[in-house]
Amino acid sequence: MNAQSPNIRSERPVIRQLDEAAINRIAAGEVVERPASAVKELVENALDAGARRIDVAYADGGKTLIRVIDDGCGMTAGDLPLALARHATSKIDGSDLLDIRSFGFRGEALPSLGAVGRLTITSRAAGTEASQISVSGGRMAPPKPAALSGGTVVELRDLFHATPARLKFLRSDRAEAQAIADVVRRLAMAEPYVSFTLRDLSGGGDGRVILRADGCQGDLFDATIARLSTLLGAEFAENAIRIDAERDGLGLTGYAALPTYSRGAAVEQFLFVNGRPVRDKLLIGALRAAYADVLSRDRHPAAALFLTCAPERVDVNVHPAKAEVRFREPGLARGLVVSALRHALAEAGHRAATTVAGATLGAFRPEPTVPRVYQMDRPAPLILRQAAAFQAPLSPAFGEASARFDSPADSRSPLSDDDATRNPLGAARAQVHENYIIAQTETGMVIVDQHAAHERLVYERLKRLRDAAPIPAQALLIPEIVDLSPTDAAFLLEHTATLAGLGLVVEPFGGSAVAVRETPAILGEVDAAALLRDILDELHDQGASLALQSRIDAVLSRMACHGSVRSGRRMRVEEMNALLREMEATPLSGQCNHGRPTYVELKLADIERLFGRT
Repeated sequence: MNAQSPNIRSERPVIRQLDEAAINRIAAGEVVERPASAVKELVENALDAGARRIDVAYADGGKTLIRVIDDGCGMTAGDLPLALARHATSKIDGSDLLDIRSFGFRGEALPSLGAVGRLTITSRAAGTEASQISVSGGRMAPPKPAALSGGTVVELRDLFHATPARLKFLRSDRAEAQAIADVVRRLAMAEPYVSFTLRDLSGGGDGRVILRADGCQGDLFDATIARLSTLLGAEFAENAIRIDAERDGLGLTGYAALPTYSRGAAVEQFLFVNGRPVRDKLLIGALRAAYADVLSRDRHPAAALFLTCAPERVDVNVHPAKAEVRFREPGLARGLVVSALRHALAEAGHRAATTVAGATLGAFRPEPTVPRVYQMDRPAPLILRQAAAFQAPLSPAFGEASARFDSPADSRSPLSDDDATRNPLGAARAQVHENYIIAQTETGMVIVDQHAAHERLVYERLKRLRDAAPIPAQALLIPEIVDLSPTDAAFLLEHTATLAGLGLVVEPFGGSAVAVRETPAILGEVDAAALLRDILDELHDQGASLALQSRIDAVLSRMACHGSVRSGRRMRVEEMNALLREMEATPLSGQCNHGRPTYVELKLADIERLFGRT
């Protein structure tokens, strides 16, 4: 006999009213997932209070202490008990939940923290005396006078002491500290004019500074890139492209890194909606789609993007953590991100990341030298005299050797052609190993991978031809019938016009089946059922599909690979220079079809440093 389900009871369950403490602990489980969640809520409260300087400190990964100090507007003694009441907030009046212009609006953070930890708030508003209030495990003490010059100090100790079972699910102190640093870094990106300091007090005393970002000056773009340079490093700022686009009331600003400045994981992708840090699948998918044609699958782009729109066009009240949003027009938001990034990458032209040159110079690192012996620091007098004689012009002792390097004064070598070297990729001087072009620029030299560079040029030509005319389709002798679920079939048939523009003709075939009558000719033989399911997966996940487009692009990429200049082919100087000029005029020519750099630029100062000339 089958065992009875534990959810089936013989007696009628009794409905009970939970007490206030249990309600607060349950609600706190949604808002306060880990110490980083508490830091996020407290720092957002400080920003909503108009703070210009925020100091965050923690101990033991935030498990024993979290302290946030700000210079915001502060609160009065009468405000403090109300601030700890659930669903009490100064951010909204409750009349319109779509018109949200602040970080917080639920009024749950402080009561939740007080329900699971020992919370103390000290605050002073302008023109009033400072006051302090404490709450531990949901039990609130009355306000009392305190000493504070202004702003607010929130101190949370022994997080989850009221719910010790939650402590078992926290990660190590180091992992929790990294999560706190990530939260502060994201909020610091959203507010470049505000100063942030993050300290670890685990060792006692003043602790050590983990992060420091002083308030930036200038317009929004200057302040943003200065803050990104502080938080992500100067390399990101050097290799970032400015993004500034607008479409139908949606704006997109920020910075996106060049494809050759890619990462092995999605660790440098920061997305903001109306200043709020979010982790939105739609925006992440749009970012990946924008770089799909210039990055291999195992590489990830780096970007900090800020999407702005009217508050009523985006719903931030989707989840208590407020990390997810829902757009009223998701297709418009996704299209803006994809088109703006692709346009910016195309405008970057042949530009490649500076880190490519750094990696090249690192490969040239000399072997470890033998430690110098003190007695040999000063050469012997005989060695000095021989060196002086060798450096003298037309020295009798070394006349023959010196004469070998003399050249006629009136001879003109290719190096005297100054006009060509003024081009961004310079003038071709040589070809080595029948694969690498050496070009001279005004400030250094360029090494070009001729096959990778020409592959990208041919690929871009093929794409322009593809976009200039409809994609040819081949009719199947026997249409392929694909059985889908009723939901998938209806969803797929909504996009038949888009698929037909790519050469894939799909028609209903009765019930939940569809008939594939034509496929893109360039793909040859196609597994229609597998292709349709890949398209459906992307449509459900991102609201749009790039599966068919990416397959067509992959074929064009293979055609470009086979139709480009092969490694091992000798090229004339005219051909090499023509390749360089076309690279300068072609978008995305700084990387090949697989995301690898097509050239390396070495500055003269770097080359001289290799030989110890500086």
